Amino acid sequence: MKTAVITFPGSNCDRDMASALKLVTGVDPVMVWHRETELPADIGLIAVPGGFSYGDYLRSGAMAARSPVMQAVVDAANKGVPVLGVCNGFQILTEAGLLPGALMRNAGIHFVCRDVPLTVENNESVFTRLYEKGEVIHIPVAHHDGNYFADDATLDRLEGEGRVAFRYAGTVNGSARNIAGILNDKGNVLGMMPHPERMVEAAHGGDAGRRMFEGLMTVLA
Repeated sequence: MKTAVITFPGSNCDRDMASALKLVTGVDPVMVWHRETELPADIGLIAVPGGFSYGDYLRSGAMAARSPVMQAVVDAANKGVPVLGVCNGFQILTEAGLLPGALMRNAGIHFVCRDVPLTVENNESVFTRLYEKGEVIHIPVAHHDGNYFADDATLDRLEGEGRVAFRYAGTVNGSARNIAGILNDKGNVLGMMPHPERMVEAAHGGDAGRRMFEGLMTVLA
């Protein structure tokens, strides 16, 4: 399956994401620069990686969401192509309107960088199908603006529709209802603050993130 990694000025996890995708697929992903206006044909998965796009100027992800390539990403998502946004990628997806809510400064205004326990809330999506519902996995976070916020009506809808994919098993950054990752209404867009691409080999301290990519490959191959 052909995959794509979108790169913006300030992205710093694009190579991590590319390495994880190659490890699972055996094929190098297509690296797409933010100024492109089209995506290669037959893309089966789009990854929007972490980092500090445009130096987090204005708001994290706000400028990247208006880069030329993002219209192509939105169009692909609307056609059902899976889109995975991690950390800054999650911020970009909310700013682009593909996911509801916003990512604000962490409670306490501190950068958080450590492995955290996550509870799998939904294991019926293409991203989470190889996890068990209720399973606790450990995935690293590294962010300053990961405090997920949405109004109560939106939060109730996300929970009622089963669109909370992952929840922090404890306080990490002040996120509303400890939400760590959410899905869009079709289930083909996932935004999450933790970095699954950094947990794909035992040498990294664990491989819990690898199952996300392996699950995607089995569904989309």
